Amino acid sequence: MAKYPEKFTGFGVLNHEEWNHPKKVEFDPKPWGDHEIDIQIETCGVCGSDVHCAHGSWGETYSPIIVGHEIVGKVLKVGSQVENIKVGDRVGVGAQCSSCGECDLCQNGNEQYCVSCAWTYAGNIGEWNTQGGYASHIRVLDRFAFVIPEKLESKYASPLLCGGLTVYSPLVRNGCGPGKKVAISGLGGLGHQAVMIAKALGAHVTVISRSDSKKEDSFKMGADQYIATNEKGWAAKHAGEFNLILNCGSSLSGIDMQSMLAVLTSADGRFASISAPPITEMCSFSPFSLMGKSISQHALGNAKEMRDLLQLCADKDIKPWIEEIPISEQGTHEALTRADNGDVRYRFVLTDFEKEFKDAY
Repeated sequence: MAKYPEKFTGFGVLNHEEWNHPKKVEFDPKPWGDHEIDIQIETCGVCGSDVHCAHGSWGETYSPIIVGHEIVGKVLKVGSQVENIKVGDRVGVGAQCSSCGECDLCQNGNEQYCVSCAWTYAGNIGEWNTQGGYASHIRVLDRFAFVIPEKLESKYASPLLCGGLTVYSPLVRNGCGPGKKVAISGLGGLGHQAVMIAKALGAHVTVISRSDSKKEDSFKMGADQYIATNEKGWAAKHAGEFNLILNCGSSLSGIDMQSMLAVLTSADGRFASISAPPITEMCSFSPFSLMGKSISQHALGNAKEMRDLLQLCADKDIKPWIEEIPISEQGTHEALTRADNGDVRYRFVLTDFEKEFKDAY
């Protein structure tokens, strides 16, 4: 029987100079409310955002900061007004943990763009600094926790909660489905999920990458075609071919936007990006390259999209390609360091929380 802690425990980054050496710390959970739930964490995916935040690439943060926002765990306690989640449920929490709930954005399925949005870490709710999933427990609003379908193992569900949702939302919002030709640019932690999800939605899927090094993997994931941009004349060969390109790379700096726009269908082609690079990064292209085409930037997705994604992955048996690392000081160091170096195919998931945090459980 799990005991109920007054304080939570996690691995926090103390300063940006030692960004990849989190230390075990205790912290106070946010104040309890009628719509709060407490979760004992079982697994947590390692996202590129964790590295950016720990590095300080997105600016200074408070100390300590506990990163991690691909969280799966068991519900220990629910507030008096919680209706759709009960003690004992297995739930997931992604990168967002709060919004105002009242503005037009929140009321129309765009709560991830609410000006009062709070991120699961590096965010603020009142005077409380949010802390993420490299921890024993997390306390969140019930509307930002999602019951995990029974068919989905926790370790496969974790990467879906940020990475999966971040690709699923722009795919469905930009018409991915039967009869559409969709290209996924960048086959990494997010891109490999995009390939499997786009295929499950019924699209013809092409992977665009710099070289042939991931070609074999892409076909195992279900891709129909592979393009290596280091091949001369690739854009001319595929001119006007794709209805949608989803850029899943961590940056736009290495992308030839003129070529990307050239391979979109005229008048209605869409280039959607989910990159979250350093805030100083810019990209450029000729406005005459657009000619009816559109460019958009996306972040996360809404609650309905999260539920739909989890059910789709359960129904279609979609499993992100993962490498498990037991959570510990050494484990978090390894995961952050290797993720920063791109040394993973294709997503780390931290596991063995009960063993590491046995004193907190």
